[in-house]
Amino acid sequence: MNIEIVNTGSELMLGRVLNTHQQWLCRRLADLGHVVTRQVAIADDGRKIQGAVAEALARADLVITTGGLGPTSDDLTRELIAELLGKKLIENTNVRAHIENFFAKRNRARPAKTSVENFVPEGALVFLNQNGTAPGLAMKLEPNLFRADKKSSWLVMLPGPPRELRPMFDDAVAPLLKRAFAAEIFICRTLRTTGIGESRVQELVESDLQPFVKRGLEIGYCARPGAVDVRLTASGTAAEKLVRAGEAVVQKILGENIFGFDDDEIENVVVKLLAQNKKTLALAESCTGGLMANRITDVPGASEVFIGGVVSYANSAKEKFLGVRAESLAAHGAVSEVVAREMAAGAREKFGSDFALAVTGIAGPGGGAADKPVGTVFIALASAHGVEVKKILNVWERATFRPVTATQALEWLRQTLSA
Repeated sequence: MNIEIVNTGSELMLGRVLNTHQQWLCRRLADLGHVVTRQVAIADDGRKIQGAVAEALARADLVITTGGLGPTSDDLTRELIAELLGKKLIENTNVRAHIENFFAKRNRARPAKTSVENFVPEGALVFLNQNGTAPGLAMKLEPNLFRADKKSSWLVMLPGPPRELRPMFDDAVAPLLKRAFAAEIFICRTLRTTGIGESRVQELVESDLQPFVKRGLEIGYCARPGAVDVRLTASGTAAEKLVRAGEAVVQKILGENIFGFDDDEIENVVVKLLAQNKKTLALAESCTGGLMANRITDVPGASEVFIGGVVSYANSAKEKFLGVRAESLAAHGAVSEVVAREMAAGAREKFGSDFALAVTGIAGPGGGAADKPVGTVFIALASAHGVEVKKILNVWERATFRPVTATQALEWLRQTLSA
């Protein structure tokens, strides 16, 4: 099945808004057994939008457009698609009643401009918008005159705001696809690793996976700050068997470097392990600037295991809030094994936690020296067994240095908890 997505909006082309639709829709469609083959983003230009949709309809069994269904002057998709297909726009009384009720429930006057949303191309299926006013639309082109073979295609038009698009897709489009298309068997499994580079990951697993690749298994690698994903996919009746066999190979080779699967983030895994072990955590951060605490508190249930943390960027904060000795700072500097050790021990004592992580380092671009170049990091882990310290060199630009360092610290705690 050939699926194409056309994202509309000049804000996407200007870089003012992140296009989250492409990732979210591709993932949801893949979960339904339909893999997207192509997607494009188009500015709010009538000729370009019509051209992109016509081009997609010439190839695809399903075309999904996003954006351009609202009431403002740059919302052009509804009218342009109707014109492209030679369809009249007719008023839909259900849409009109829905929009009137939307504003009445909020005790707001209905803006006159929203009246354009009452009109839909003749013959279109209408998806009422439970989180906004612009309805979604779906049309079956049978025959599809844009295709050389005249084979039928579906065209689905969704509103642009994610809080409107996502529930509409799940509530209305997904059931439509299940009725209209036979789902292909498609299995995808992602093994998430850390502590090893992308090229090295491939070197380690590639040869042992080749027998399964010859039978249809596909392998993909995706490098992230401090982590590498190994993606295994397959289609057809043997898909699950192939993916599971490939997964077993990767797990055997990469072992403890695998911290999770699919959508797991290292902070989710750490919070889960802390809860399972009935342990608590405190943090003392310098060079990561609170990033570890931010990631931990993004996880639902973190309040059960995370007591608190200190962002001790200045030496005075290290002394005042963590009990780091002035003598240690003077003799060894803020970025040192001694100071990292005292930061972790101080955080564990101050917060009364089972574990404490501390990080101190040189993020750059300045501040390095011959004995402590830019990228030098000390990570300390305090527990009932004492304090251990690791020295690492993270030669990355500042924006990457921070998440990589946070991941390394959390991974050390994950391995400790797992053991």
